[in-house]
Amino acid sequence: MASLQCSSAYKTLLRQLASQHHRSLYSINTPVLARSFSSSPRNMTFPKILTSKNMNAQVLKAEYAVRGELAIRSEELKHELTKGVKHPFTRVVACNIGNPQALDQKPITFFRQVASLVEYPEMLKDENAEAAAKFFPSDAIARAKLLLKNIGSVGAYSHSQGIPHIRESVAKFISERDGHPADPAMIYLTQGASAGVQLTLEMLIENNEVGIMIPIPQYPLYTATLAVLDANPVPYYLDEAKGWGLTTEELQRSYDEAAKKGVDTRALVIINPGNPTGQCLTVENMREIIEFCRKNRVMLLADEVYQTNIYQPNERPFHSFKKVLKSMGPKYEGFELISFHSISKGMIGECGRRGGYFECEGLDSSVLEQIYKISSISLCPNVQGQIMVDLMVSPPKKGDPSYEQYKKEYDDIYFSLVKRAKILENMFNSLEGCTCNSADGAMYLFPQIRLPKKAIEAAQTAGKEPDQFYCMAMLESTGVCMVAGSGFGQVAGTAHFRSTFLPQPELFDDFCSGIKKFHSDFMTKYRD
Repeated sequence: MASLQCSSAYKTLLRQLASQHHRSLYSINTPVLARSFSSSPRNMTFPKILTSKNMNAQVLKAEYAVRGELAIRSEELKHELTKGVKHPFTRVVACNIGNPQALDQKPITFFRQVASLVEYPEMLKDENAEAAAKFFPSDAIARAKLLLKNIGSVGAYSHSQGIPHIRESVAKFISERDGHPADPAMIYLTQGASAGVQLTLEMLIENNEVGIMIPIPQYPLYTATLAVLDANPVPYYLDEAKGWGLTTEELQRSYDEAAKKGVDTRALVIINPGNPTGQCLTVENMREIIEFCRKNRVMLLADEVYQTNIYQPNERPFHSFKKVLKSMGPKYEGFELISFHSISKGMIGECGRRGGYFECEGLDSSVLEQIYKISSISLCPNVQGQIMVDLMVSPPKKGDPSYEQYKKEYDDIYFSLVKRAKILENMFNSLEGCTCNSADGAMYLFPQIRLPKKAIEAAQTAGKEPDQFYCMAMLESTGVCMVAGSGFGQVAGTAHFRSTFLPQPELFDDFCSGIKKFHSDFMTKYRD
């Protein structure tokens, strides 16, 4: 009996300590984020084994602007608002990253219905058929059953390359899109397109003399990954004055300059449609790019995750690099191309599920073996992400019970994005000292801003790039989080920022008016 009493008292003490610890974690006085990175001497009983002074130097070099200082501050502001701290705004609007559902874009109903059923297969049993039919359409039930037949449990590891049935669905999608066959054995399902990009770069980077050609402006995934791998970014510049156009003359200039420095350029990254610039390449331009790669023996990496975000489909339709390559004849047989796609963008926007794929074209069989080996080290991509890839490439078709609802939801999102892109473009172009190209595709605008000399001097005093200084001031004044152009790369002496046009229509009037007022006040404050 005494031992039971002792045990009970001990448990009570543990509960009290846990309660005190919980309260201290959520103290209003100190932001959680700030405390998460602290190492107070009071809590250190012995020297730390790992510090920023002895960790991997390449990790320290890596920077990822879309989740950098501005994003961290925006999270602090969100936390402060929940605690009643007063700010000039009532909501933080995250325009720093293409994360549609974080800005209240509704998920596609059919996709979520299937995802729900595979998570709870009890609903698919015969004895529950009547109940399931009350909540789920017959095609969602049939798709869930088909997937589970080919998967088993969603809680089990899958094939390291991805579930064979889903890779077959992807191959069918690519074949129908391009008019040329695709081989499921050449398709790898991944944790979003980013994981595929990182794996590919790991394969390419033999040593620290290797270079990868990347666009400027570019998506910071590439510079960050190259920094970690101790490789050389080989920048080529998009022409802002020509709608962020790309010429092979610029590609050759970049390649030749890198060669003079002893850089072994192995691959060319093309983001089409562009991020952060929103341009969409013509077929003629794509053929020139393929010929550049062939002539210079450079592998082509085609980041095509925004392929359904096309806002001028008649003037600038999307064409995949594989489709263009296959139209160029036997001279290009064996050309090395890797193409990437994702569930995070388009009208799906299922970023948090982390699903994507890449397709290999013309790669050496020994390289494919190594790609499989590296993929197997991570065991498999998450299964729900793979399921969403299946739904992306094979949505409801005309005549299916869910088709009309799917088509309406898809079109509502698409046409709303087209409208919001134009509204935001016009608003940016109305600002003093600001010019903005239209978006052919993707989900961003990348306006250039010409800041007063006093603002540039204030930024230098604060130890910030001028566009970073401007974006931080905007965040503190409006709650709108954008990304400074310096985080993407830009022509020296220019300043830009990237904004998504994902805030929902009901927010757009306040969103735009808040930016306009801030900009006017900022320019007045720092006017020369």
